[in-house]
Amino acid sequence: MLTLISISLRNANAFVSEHHRHHKPVTGHKFSVGCVRDGRLVGVAIVGRPVSRYLDDGRTVEVNRLCSTGKKNVCSFLYGAAARAAKALGYERITPYTLDTEPGTSLRASGWTCAGPAGGKRWTGKRKPITFPPMLRIWGLRRRKLHPGKLLILMAGPS
Repeated sequence: MLTLISISLRNANAFVSEHHRHHKPVTGHKFSVGCVRDGRLVGVAIVGRPVSRYLDDGRTVEVNRLCSTGKKNVCSFLYGAAARAAKALGYERITPYTLDTEPGTSLRASGWTCAGPAGGKRWTGKRKPITFPPMLRIWGLRRRKLHPGKLLILMAGPS
């Protein structure tokens, strides 16, 4: 059985350092949640300010990192928990990104739909990388009932 726990950024980042296949730890967060199975931490979600300045309106958060050991249902469990926590904290939108090469199965399983390719196709300025990062896709939540009488409406993108 999967159990939701709160987790510090330090511990979530340590888990990401050990288990994530292509991302490093983050520098800050709004909140982080973890998933425990049989007394062992099997996944974490780190939620923070959106990386895109266009989405950083104070009402939107982004799932900056989601990482698991590969156990069944952990990722969809954490995506759903992150969305519910963001809603409970008063945020109006929450969005994750995936690489274009990732299918998004866990996102679909927890009620998200792909909103299409993310922006940022071209880098300019002094910090322009030598090689360009892979393409990303942005996701949003479909309308769905969380509790009787309460409707969750969290969509990606600016208002």
